[in-house]
Amino acid sequence: MRHGFLRVAAVAPEIRLADCSYNAKQIINLIEEVEEKEVGLLVFPELCITGYTCGDLFLQDILLRTAMEQVKRVAEATADKELVAIIGFPFDHLGRIYNTAAIIHRGRILGLVPKQNIPNYGEFYESRYFTEGPNEAIKVDFMGEELYFGSRILFESIDLPDFVLGVEICEDLWVPMSPANSHCVAGATVIANLSASSEIVGKAEYRRELVKSQSSRLICGYVYADAGEGESTTDLVFSGHNLIAENGLLLSEAEPFNNKMIINELDLGRIKSDRRRMNTYNGQCRMDYVRVKFSFSEYEDKLKQYDLIRSIDPAPFIPESAQDKMKRCKDILAIQAAGLKARLSHIGASTAVLGVSGGLDSTLALLVTQEAFDQLGLDKKGILAVTMPCFGTSKRTYNNAKTLAECLGTTLMEIDIKASVIQHFEDIGHDIDLHDITYENSQARERTQVLMDLANKHKGVVVGSGDLSELVLGWATFNGDHMSMYGVNASIPKTLIGAMVEWFADSTDNQSLSEVLKDILDTPVSPELLPPTEGKEHQQTEDYIGPYELHDFFIYYVLRYGFSPEKVYRLAKAAFIYKYSEQEILKWLQIFYHRFISQQYKRSSLPDGPKVGTVSVSPRGDLRMPSDAKAKLWLDELKSISI
Repeated sequence: MRHGFLRVAAVAPEIRLADCSYNAKQIINLIEEVEEKEVGLLVFPELCITGYTCGDLFLQDILLRTAMEQVKRVAEATADKELVAIIGFPFDHLGRIYNTAAIIHRGRILGLVPKQNIPNYGEFYESRYFTEGPNEAIKVDFMGEELYFGSRILFESIDLPDFVLGVEICEDLWVPMSPANSHCVAGATVIANLSASSEIVGKAEYRRELVKSQSSRLICGYVYADAGEGESTTDLVFSGHNLIAENGLLLSEAEPFNNKMIINELDLGRIKSDRRRMNTYNGQCRMDYVRVKFSFSEYEDKLKQYDLIRSIDPAPFIPESAQDKMKRCKDILAIQAAGLKARLSHIGASTAVLGVSGGLDSTLALLVTQEAFDQLGLDKKGILAVTMPCFGTSKRTYNNAKTLAECLGTTLMEIDIKASVIQHFEDIGHDIDLHDITYENSQARERTQVLMDLANKHKGVVVGSGDLSELVLGWATFNGDHMSMYGVNASIPKTLIGAMVEWFADSTDNQSLSEVLKDILDTPVSPELLPPTEGKEHQQTEDYIGPYELHDFFIYYVLRYGFSPEKVYRLAKAAFIYKYSEQEILKWLQIFYHRFISQQYKRSSLPDGPKVGTVSVSPRGDLRMPSDAKAKLWLDELKSISI
């Protein structure tokens, strides 16, 4: 539960119709089982105490009375349990029967939530027995205990404040205006749905998409428990199709007809972060809701920190499946090319100037520029691919830059800048043997000057290649590679650029192009600003700032969700458990925060470029950040972590 994680479960117990005592025992056994698995919220199906398909037996007094007795029995069995359990039963109140959920915690019933929408179509005839429950919360007598009863009740954890629970039942999900809409607007972050959804061909697919869509639209966690074995098969079959979703992402799913319990964690911090960012999400403190408070533990620092069950993707910017990855790459290319196409068209330019280094970033920028030229019907000879070797240029990258430009049919220009840089050193009185930041940055700025002047000469634009990862870390020379006239890669992280180049290599029919792209992919990332020394490898960027796959992971959770350093560290440990040690992750995370916060001045003056995903650092768009903030708050939290 630490860091806003809540472990939840949905289960379809094997029941016996109308055997309330047996069903209660099954429920208690399952509560015992999941308590050992440190589950915080356990959701059972609709009417699970009696079974959903009791038919006219719901009109029998003994069934109704026994059902309520067994609900109380289940509640008493949770006296020493921390979890919240939700079970369904028929509630007999003032001569009416309500299809009801009992929310149970630490031996008591926190409240009763009735079903709002009673289906009476097709195979459903619930209105024969059940009455629509009240919206407003009223006080009722439940076996001598006064409880709140109504739809508008939220259950709020004191020690896990981001956990606010709302409840709806089966059909409530399927109607145009579900109770969950109101619950989430009032502050619910998790919706539990107790269901008994009959199975017919194609319904599982629709149900799955409905739950995902509901969790996405409402920005919430959604736990759906479906009735399974034991229900009557006179006319219907129930499959136990349990689902757990979060913000449109399906976290867990039970295969229909397997009666399987599913368990996963909801990330409540992720939910709250998305709601904070979306100012059209009209959450408000509604006065017509009753808010029932409860605590998982006596002290907040005793909240459980379990090993996470949910899968933490080490490459959050890259889709897992090959098909989704291909679509992502196509979509990004389309956005990049559309942006550059519009810029070229607007200024009437038929020339684009790029520095090509034989590295990933300039390779993708060149591929994007080629696509924009194709869409405009421009001659690709108008693409000036400029290679500018200097002190640290390797034969491998030099040859790859030339081969790439030739394969794409662009105009290749080679301008050796060594003499210009040496002259510059003489002009400013810098010792050429002093390989410091001046030595390195002078080369980057000379290259930018060459590109800018070529663009002026040929009435074109300089297409920038700097990527999101470099910009977040400030790994760019101010007014050097930091600057261009349009930056096509500015919102694409390094790992995703690699995936895009790989996609180009695999999809092209040009064998020579494919081979050079694959060699570029295999080349270590390097600024190639320092001359190689005997017996040592070429300068490698990741030796200085850390692995890009780690930094891209940090970028995703820091910029997309605003998670605390401690939580980002925990997620990174789970994602990279077999690749990096805890010490390595902590070291590079400290460097990440230091560089990210201290280098904002470079991002404050970025050239235009298209946003392609949910994370962007444009000073005109997603990131409005001061250039003189201090990193102390974040670094202090990291210092407090003991390994």
